[in-house]
Amino acid sequence: MRPIRRGDRGPAVAEIRSILTRLDPSHPAGDVFDEETGQAVRAFQQQRGLTVGGEVDEETWLALDAARWRLGSRVLFHAIPHPLIGEDVRALQERLLEMGYDVGRPDSVYGTRTAKALGQFQREVGLAPDGEFGPQSLHALRRLGRKVVGGRPQWLREAEAFRQSGPHLLGKTVVIDPGHGGPDQGVIVPDGPLRWTESDLAFDLASRLEGRLAGAGMRVHLTRGPNPAARIPDKARAQLANDLHADLLISIHIDGYKTPEADGVATYHYGDGTSDGVTSTVAERLAGLVQREIVARTGLRNCQTHAKTWDLLRLTRMPAVRVELGYLTAPLDRTRLVDPLFREQSVEAIVAAIQRMYFPVENDVPTGSIDVRQLRMAVAAGQPIKA
Repeated sequence: MRPIRRGDRGPAVAEIRSILTRLDPSHPAGDVFDEETGQAVRAFQQQRGLTVGGEVDEETWLALDAARWRLGSRVLFHAIPHPLIGEDVRALQERLLEMGYDVGRPDSVYGTRTAKALGQFQREVGLAPDGEFGPQSLHALRRLGRKVVGGRPQWLREAEAFRQSGPHLLGKTVVIDPGHGGPDQGVIVPDGPLRWTESDLAFDLASRLEGRLAGAGMRVHLTRGPNPAARIPDKARAQLANDLHADLLISIHIDGYKTPEADGVATYHYGDGTSDGVTSTVAERLAGLVQREIVARTGLRNCQTHAKTWDLLRLTRMPAVRVELGYLTAPLDRTRLVDPLFREQSVEAIVAAIQRMYFPVENDVPTGSIDVRQLRMAVAAGQPIKA
């Protein structure tokens, strides 16, 4: 869709403003995208972990469309092939999780797992276990207290499953996602006679990472080849990782900005960015390890880790992180990114972070201390590296 921005007017703007009014009654309705609307959109984007730009692109529109629903405002059921999506679904998932029911990740999508968990709840409170959330289920949910207090069972399950998988990389499955590709080149920067693209550099980094992790004994899959014929949406990339039952997903991107002063590396994990909101604790730890290893080994500016609700992070059923490895629009970062030695250092940092992720927290090692060449040698000798 064409982004809707300041100065636009018409039915689409009126719909956007009506949703913003529903979320915050102090924002007036209307059909003109004015400065006040832009500020409201920025606040919404910041709150939901979206890219903050003050205009409504496809990502922001889908989030706005989902945000219009409140728990109880419609009947929820498992619809095939187009499941119901909305904030009401996420609110139900969060409440069921807090009560101890396993809905998986609270992703705002009313799928099979959510319907099954609701059916279990309905059975226990004496309702027909049809997996349909209507007035009776809403009344029962409001009437009952929590079964579990002081934690989020899904993240505890995720952390425990990770711990039980052992400290070795051998036999584990990782999906590497080189961002963009094909017609979608991402950030493009001409540099004299050369033309650097985010798509090409991301694929080079992904290919190097594939070789390193395969050498360490992991089963590695890429979400795309060097030149796919069409744009691959993030939902399809997430579905591939889910279908492969991957243990981890690493998405590689390179950033860009309108001013060349913006530089540095940032790493993202699933979460809504609020202090009491959902977050994947395992992915948050992985993001922190990746960020620290890259900063220590490359010298890139530390732009920290951040929680986002992007589809690739929200819809994957395994810990997933997205790395924005420098700014192609920043002269210093660009000089580094086009250097193959720098890209090798970056890949080594990610490999070290993944290995540290599988070490028990009490047996972790200092940042920058793992020699990733030992991983390949240990696998070749049949002796997986020890924490």
